[in-house]
Amino acid sequence: MATPISTPKPEFPWWLAAAAVLALAAALSIASSDLYAQVFATVAKGIGITIFVTVVAFALASALGLGIALMALSGSQWLRQIARFYVEIIRGVPILVLLFWIAFAGAPAFVAAWNALTAPLQSAGLIGELLVRDVSLLWRAIMALTIGYSAFISEVFRAGIQSVERGQIEAAKALGLSRAQRFRLIVFPQAIRMILPPLGNDFVAMVKDSSLVSVLGVADITQIGKIYAAGSFRFFETYSIVAYIYLILTVGLSLALRALEQRLRRQHQE
Repeated sequence: MATPISTPKPEFPWWLAAAAVLALAAALSIASSDLYAQVFATVAKGIGITIFVTVVAFALASALGLGIALMALSGSQWLRQIARFYVEIIRGVPILVLLFWIAFAGAPAFVAAWNALTAPLQSAGLIGELLVRDVSLLWRAIMALTIGYSAFISEVFRAGIQSVERGQIEAAKALGLSRAQRFRLIVFPQAIRMILPPLGNDFVAMVKDSSLVSVLGVADITQIGKIYAAGSFRFFETYSIVAYIYLILTVGLSLALRALEQRLRRQHQE
């Protein structure tokens, strides 16, 4: 007779205690040192841009990723092939390369296409000509992150939707529910429990990858830190503060997402 596998007892999070001690020590150093306090006050000005880029890009990437996932699961072969083509191509391009391409190739191409399509309106004086500089580097960076992460998020949605038992979908069909009603009432509420953990990991990863927008001069945490370090030659202090801020953001988000995941698991068991 097979011995049942016992559930391991929850361990005390010693890693979290150690991280909290280090964070407290760093906070005391910042509070007691005029130099560190000045660096922190300067670099912290980029937190708002970092959060804005992350939240907006992730929301857009999630919406686009869900659309791609539904295309990949559709009954049309053409839609499935288009979705697979998009996912494989985008996932094969590094985020940094995609960022440069969107900023310096994609944006000019978009402006040229827009001007060509709206040429009659421009001739009539109804709208003005769109210039490349009208598309800010901030939004070019957001679109690059949106496109890059949508390919990964679409696979998360696809796997979560496919995890729902087929029998429940057939039962919903027998009850006369439409395709949209089946997705909204049956599939998505169950799939979200599978989707949430990897989706949360992607959100935390985007917080870190948002630092890549600094290569375009967007004034996020990394860019402001880079400018301050170059002007003051305080590289150790500046990049220590930059790393500290990112750690506070990412570890805090990870703990919040883990608590939400455990709460959803308890509600499911009840």
